[in-house]
Amino acid sequence: MKLFFYSIFLVYPILSFSAFSQSIDFGRGDVQITVPSEYETANRAPLIILLHGYGSNGPRQDTYLGFSRIANRYGFILVAPTGTRETGGRQATFWNATNACCNFQEPSIDDNAYIMGIIERMKEEYSIDSNRVYLVGHSNGGFMSYQLAYNNSESIAAIVSLAGASHSDEREAPEHAVHILQIHGTNDSTIQYGGGDIQGNDYPSAKESVVQWAKYNQCGTEGVDRELRDLESTLDGHESSVLLFNESCRNGGSSELWTISEGSHVPRVSESFSAQVVEWLYAHPKN
Repeated sequence: MKLFFYSIFLVYPILSFSAFSQSIDFGRGDVQITVPSEYETANRAPLIILLHGYGSNGPRQDTYLGFSRIANRYGFILVAPTGTRETGGRQATFWNATNACCNFQEPSIDDNAYIMGIIERMKEEYSIDSNRVYLVGHSNGGFMSYQLAYNNSESIAAIVSLAGASHSDEREAPEHAVHILQIHGTNDSTIQYGGGDIQGNDYPSAKESVVQWAKYNQCGTEGVDRELRDLESTLDGHESSVLLFNESCRNGGSSELWTISEGSHVPRVSESFSAQVVEWLYAHPKN
């Protein structure tokens, strides 16, 4: 098995922005919250939950992807929690998502309940638009986002998985439709674009994950190629292709794949990456 415990050390310019940060204890210690400066209880705000990869944490994941830096521009509230730390081995932080990724030591951890508890508490503390509750996850956080969408399809409008994967076991479709976006680099050697296994537990390929959810959402399974996107700053031009499944879907559902040609597991994201993700989320509310 390839090692996928990683840290992200990227240098960003110091930016001025008016969104303010605070912290709330949701039962496992303080969690970073970013609230736009123009937030008002009279206007319900979208909520984005950002889920880190194996071995990372909430603040580090946000430093990498930069959602807090655009929260004020787009008017969403951001929560970036941190998973449980392993008691042995690397003592890495993780989310208990699927058999493949990434709970290797603590089988009793219920991260579905923890993260849904965060969402419910945020609805109590802030004026949240229940039709615009979103998940964005990287790697292990992407696996976790898929599982939260499957188990809580009535509450989650859309998810974005960067270098994660859905489940490989056969399941009935969830009760409600959910919009799905998978972003994945073809040169990812950690969570492979073409699928693979971790410690003998299989995970599906990027396209298999998207087709699985196209079927769950009752979309046609013939994807349509769309515009190219610039998602990776070190690759020339608009290097990422788009495959869209949105024909004949259940209300509130679609499935989409953005493939970063030659992209790695931790792509050096383009300046517009986080904005492109947020704009995609905003175009996919719960119906």
